[in-house]
Amino acid sequence: MRKRTKKQSLVEQPDREPELSAYQQAMRKRLLAAPVVPAPEPWQRIAYAPVGGLLGIGFASHPDTGDDLVMVVSHDGHGLFDAVTGEKTARDRDPAPEDSAPDSDADLSCPGLGPVTGSRVRIAGLYGGGLHTTTAGGWRLEVVAPAWPNERVLLSRGSGLPHSGPYGERWWHIFHSNYSELRAVGFSPSGQTLAIATSSDLSLWTRRAGRSRSSSAEA
Repeated sequence: MRKRTKKQSLVEQPDREPELSAYQQAMRKRLLAAPVVPAPEPWQRIAYAPVGGLLGIGFASHPDTGDDLVMVVSHDGHGLFDAVTGEKTARDRDPAPEDSAPDSDADLSCPGLGPVTGSRVRIAGLYGGGLHTTTAGGWRLEVVAPAWPNERVLLSRGSGLPHSGPYGERWWHIFHSNYSELRAVGFSPSGQTLAIATSSDLSLWTRRAGRSRSSSAEA
């Protein structure tokens, strides 16, 4: 009996990754050397909230005051934060299965809760979507990974790349996601709130004078 043999084709070898240029190496070193610092005025960090299994976040506006609200979607349910005070204002621990995650909706949205019940909030995070990366006043957010997979969030003001100007004057390294996966980074549509979400927590900054301040909350 003749044994059949399958002819194996040669696997094409990918082209070798080009080495970093001197300019790219200098840029990488500069990013690696930049320490995490507080966001500059007028930004104030108002909340750090542990959120286990965070999937994504989205912005909404309070129907009465117009203040920013931040909706958080996680494996443990949905939560709503006041982006002026940093306080959690609403919680739904058991949303309907079809609304528990944004991937079941074409526009990646989930039903609102608390003061925005009856509306839907678009969620950016694990399943896609995005938030504003620029806002009034020349502020800009950029995510970089000079030591991938750990990502860093840079806040800058002015034109051009944020790492092209003086550190601490034109750009600031405000967040280092070296312990959890980065989920979403962005400004609210009003430009008054800056949010950074990882797979384990939510951090909020505001440039609007708050009624009170809360340094942490549990979701």
